[in-house]
Formats: sequence, structure tokens, C-alpha cells
Amino acid sequence: MDIIQIFYDNKNEEQAVPMAKYMKNHFPFLGLKTPERRALAKEFFRERKKDKEIDWDFIFKCYELPEREFQYLAIGYMAKVVDLFTPEDMDKIEKLITTKSWWDSVDSINSIVGYIAMKYPDLKETTLSKWMESDNIWLNRISIIFQLKYKEKTDTKFLEKAILTNANTNEFFINKAIGWALREYSKTNKEWVRNFIENNQLSKLSVREGSKYI
Repeated sequence: MDIIQIFYDNKNEEQAVPMAKYMKNHFPFLGLKTPERRALAKEFFRERKKDKEIDWDFIFKCYELPEREFQYLAIGYMAKVVDLFTPEDMDKIEKLITTKSWWDSVDSINSIVGYIAMKYPDLKETTLSKWMESDNIWLNRISIIFQLKYKEKTDTKFLEKAILTNANTNEFFINKAIGWALREYSKTNKEWVRNFIENNQLSKLSVREGSKYI
């Protein structure tokens, strides 16, 4: 099944223009909205879910193609084979995070990183600590938000360190991530989040977002 050709055969130039505009014209689009894209890829994903090893050639091919839907296709594939990832794959995942980076791809990859890091807790020290200190804002962002779904399993010491390491910035995507992480964890532990906000210097955006449920 040539899923790449199927995507090209179904492109919609009329829809592509507003879709690209929504992403600040950082990327060209085929014009496939999410429901259409998922419908076209459904059979492909059903088959590829049976993969016994990760098809990195396919993933990187999708990242080389200009249209944004192919990056979404690669990440969708990664989500289907998420149980195959090991710590040895993190360098390749880092390459994806730092290639054609914008919030849409990064936040989707974040869910995959969160899943892998839950399975391999040592990644916090070997990989995510490095991302926390990186010069790349998207790696910083993931170090802050990879625990979004962890609830009571959240490593608050790591969360605190990731936030404070990156809090002294005017970068919107970092300050938003800090607020998002705090807001999500406040659903599990309001007291911790309240104390953290009161005792640390955070941006107004982070405080506003983080305080939403407390």
C-alpha cells in the first residue's frame, strides 16, 4: 500500500491554503483535514501495527517530504508501534523533534516520549535531563510536559527542576508548557501546584495557565 501516493492523490488545494495559514505558513499542506487523513491512513495503520521493528526509513522519508501531513503520518505510525521503542531510539526521536519543529508535531511526539519514559524511567536522567538543558526550545518543552498523563506517578522533583531550569525566559512555548504541566498536575495534587506557584518566580502566562483549576 503506497500511502504516500494515496495522500497525494487526495490533495485538496483549496483546503491547503487556510491550513498552511493556521500554521503561520511554516509548512505547505496537501489540504487533508484530520478526519480525511485518518480515514485514508486507516488501512495502512492496521497493517503496520503488526510491524515487529520500527520502520525508521519510512519515518524519515515522511519527514523529508515537504507537506505537513506526511510528518503527521510519520508520528501517527510511531503511535501505532509505540511498544517497539527502546532507549536506543531516543537519538532518532530527538532528530524528529528538532526537524521541521512546531507545536503540532512536537506535542504529538511528546505523547510518545511520555509513554517510552514511563516504560524506561532511566531516560529521565540519560535523555530528558539533557533535553531540559538544551539550547533547543522544543526539547526544553518536552522535558517539561512529557509527564502530562502521569497523574500520581509524576516525578515532582524532575518536574520542578525542568520548570525552574527553563522559567527565566520570554519564550511563549516554554512559558505555556510550564503552565500546561502545572495545570495538568493540579488535577492530581492542587496543594503541590499551589505551593510551587507561590514559592517560585514564574511568568504571568505560566501562573495564569497553572492556576486554572486551583
